[in-house]
Amino acid sequence: MVLDRFHPTGLSRRGLLRIGAGAAAATALSTTLAGCAGTDDGVGADGRVTIEMWHGQTDTGREGLEALVERFHQTQSGIRVDLGGGVLADAMLQKITAALAAGSYPDIAYVFGSDLAGVARSPKVVDLGDTVRSAPTPWEDYWDPARQAVTINSRVRAAPAVLDALAVMCNKKLFEDAGIPLPQPGWTWNDFLATAQRLTDAQHGVFGTGWPGVGDEDTVWRLWPMIWDLGGDVVAENGRDIGFREVGARALETVEALARAKSVYIDPKPGGEQMYQVFTSGRMGMVVTGPWQIPDVTEAGIDYHVVPLPSYSGRPMTICGPDTWTVFDNGGARVRAARTFVSWLNQPEQDVEWGVRVGSLPLSRICEAKPEWRAHAAETPGLDVFTRALETARVRPAHPAYPQISTALGEAIVSVLLGKSSPTRALNRCAAAAKAALVIPR
Repeated sequence: MVLDRFHPTGLSRRGLLRIGAGAAAATALSTTLAGCAGTDDGVGADGRVTIEMWHGQTDTGREGLEALVERFHQTQSGIRVDLGGGVLADAMLQKITAALAAGSYPDIAYVFGSDLAGVARSPKVVDLGDTVRSAPTPWEDYWDPARQAVTINSRVRAAPAVLDALAVMCNKKLFEDAGIPLPQPGWTWNDFLATAQRLTDAQHGVFGTGWPGVGDEDTVWRLWPMIWDLGGDVVAENGRDIGFREVGARALETVEALARAKSVYIDPKPGGEQMYQVFTSGRMGMVVTGPWQIPDVTEAGIDYHVVPLPSYSGRPMTICGPDTWTVFDNGGARVRAARTFVSWLNQPEQDVEWGVRVGSLPLSRICEAKPEWRAHAAETPGLDVFTRALETARVRPAHPAYPQISTALGEAIVSVLLGKSSPTRALNRCAAAAKAALVIPR
């Protein structure tokens, strides 16, 4: 998630390409980090504390953070934030893993929510429970997904940095051309399938919808709301098996139906960029996406409509993929300074500016209620749909085996999309691979 103006959570967004090397890096993290420590206390001769932040952002996200840091510097004279180090967010896990192993790591880093469980196994990750609970914004006022994403085994291991939710964006013109009414809340996946098929016009190169097809996290996280809606979960209650062995096949049957009808554009490259380009070129009727895509679609001149995800049950269900500001222990002075800055950054005044600049949803209800955010939402069609989705959104579990589970499910989805496997066979292979990861002692 390299927060740029088109994709708030990172990659060119949330192409969430967080798995792949993530699994290997997480394994390395757990075996090499004990005993690593920073040596610079960060206190200068003038008594000021300098902290290093690997922010992972580019373009508008970087510029927005620079502006906020400058404002922070104006509020006090005892802390300086250095934004000079680090890498883009997509490479952050590998960078952090290597830095912790070498004993030279930043004070704050932008860590994908799906990577936090692995990173937090390091003893150098600071517990932020006291920080968030004593901050000006009450912890209970944060959206549930924001709190859940940073809480591991009842401990707050990071602060939320970016919030999003999936919904369906529709091209109004293509719906009108096809004589199809725009979908409304409460629609079903069968409605989605029928609508995608009616929107598809092979003669003019128009697709009903799209799906990332490389097996990365961008491929996977679109399936979790379907699995949750059917009563499944990522990990079974016994902790030794996946929690979607039966219902996962049914969700994959919906994916298979899209592929068989040839109403889905299968993006062959990471990040979903080609899929989004097809939509912004006016050749795709619907795309499952998040608020990060609104600026890009607006700039392309697409008249769009946003509707909540369909479901099997009729109940609202979506996924939220928060990312985090993770704090590392480089000594007491730097930890205190990092806590102070992260707490300040998440206060509503700064959160509004950050969210408006990069396409994030408000982290807290207090932020959502601020006039500045309300004005931004009023002039941004569809933004309120994404924000309301936070009321019922779920997050992926902060589980060390998640990267391996995601990789296995990604392979299953792609095999079904490409017609190389049935949903049942694909799910069985996924279950076997994921179970192997779950039984490994951690």
